[in-house]
Amino acid sequence: MGRELKSESQDATPTQAHTRTLHWSRVLDEIAEHGIRIYQLPDADSDEDEEFKEQTRVLKASVPFAVIGSNQLIEVQGKKIRGRLYPWGVVEVENPEHNDFLKLRTMLVTHMQDLQEVTQDLHYENFRSERLKKAGRSADEEVLDKDQILLQKEAELRRMQQMIAQMQAQMNMKSDE
Repeated sequence: MGRELKSESQDATPTQAHTRTLHWSRVLDEIAEHGIRIYQLPDADSDEDEEFKEQTRVLKASVPFAVIGSNQLIEVQGKKIRGRLYPWGVVEVENPEHNDFLKLRTMLVTHMQDLQEVTQDLHYENFRSERLKKAGRSADEEVLDKDQILLQKEAELRRMQQMIAQMQAQMNMKSDE
């Protein structure tokens, strides 16, 4: 899953391309290391046309998308472009070699239904079940708390009944005298 991030120059040396690929691999490694789950594009069906299959392959190879934005216009080689100026070059917002926004948009348009289903079926249901477990635990803890309070009150009631019985016994002894 090699991935090239290019600056102003479209032609990178093999060393630069290798360095960029290593940086991208590090990003993917960190995503895996931290257990970050990202949307997995589904494979294209065998009955899909070759263009769609290729588009899906390119999109899968681009994940995670590197998207930048800027509302600043910069002059590059005599023309104004929307981008960001860095010491090493210019990142052009509308240049697909610099920015994956077009790929992200394509992915959202072509796979929105699947993305919604995965979000609903997997992420929301997991969230919902965790909340219900926590709520269930809270309800169980509340029942345990009520049971504990009830046991304490019963013990206190028995102590008071014993005290009353002792006081009555003392009063009976005094009245017998």
